[in-house]
This record gives sequence, C-alpha cells and structure tokens, in this order.
Amino acid sequence: MNRKFISITALLFMMPFYAQADAVSELEANYQTQGAGPFSSVSGEAMWNKTFIDAKTGKKRNCATCHTIDLTKKGKHARTGKAIEPMAPSVNLKRLTRTKKIKKWFVRNCKWTLGRECSAQEKGDFLAFIKNR
Repeated sequence: MNRKFISITALLFMMPFYAQADAVSELEANYQTQGAGPFSSVSGEAMWNKTFIDAKTGKKRNCATCHTIDLTKKGKHARTGKAIEPMAPSVNLKRLTRTKKIKKWFVRNCKWTLGRECSAQEKGDFLAFIKNR
C-alpha cells in the first residue's frame, strides 16, 4: 500500500478523538472562566445517577432514565421512545465532538431532568465522567 494512503487513512480515523479533545477542552476552559473546576468524574457519575422529581408531573428521572447507566449501550427517550446512541465516545465516535451540540443538549437535558440549567461545575463534571467512557 501507498504510505500516503495509510497516513491519510490513519488521520481520518483519529480525527474524532482530536475533535472530542478540542470540544471538551474548549468547554472546560469556558466553565473554568465561570469559576468552576477542578472537574470530577466521580461527581459527574453521582449526578448522572441522582434521581430528581419533575415539579409538574411528580415523576422521578435521572440521566440514566434515557441514556442508561452503561454509557456504552443505546438508550431510549423516556417520553418519546426515540433511540439514543451511546454516550460513550469509545463506542460512539461522534460524541463530544461539537461544542455547539454539547451546549444544546446540556440546556435541554438539564432542564428536562433537573428542572433547571446545569451549573458550569456540573457540566464540567459530566464531561469528566463521559469523556473517558
């Protein structure tokens, strides 16, 4: 095989990892400017599994309700039944690669699950938990 072809192919396979590192690093730096940090994978996991009660319906939910406890598995939205691809970047190379998408889903999911937006510290902790799965 041609060396150039092998090099280009290797770079293409590595791009999602670089994109993830860039997006996560950018967000972590942003959260730190808001006074958050250091970020904790343990705290992120605890928040992931913490149960919250919806003020309107009284229903209990947590992140694992839709995304599952095992981040390498597919989830399913509790209300709509829509399939959710695994959260773990190790099995879903598209996870944590786009800053805009991460921000969008933090807003939606925090409001739906916690009943409020997540703090900068909580977001950083969630990223610390998810990024190495």
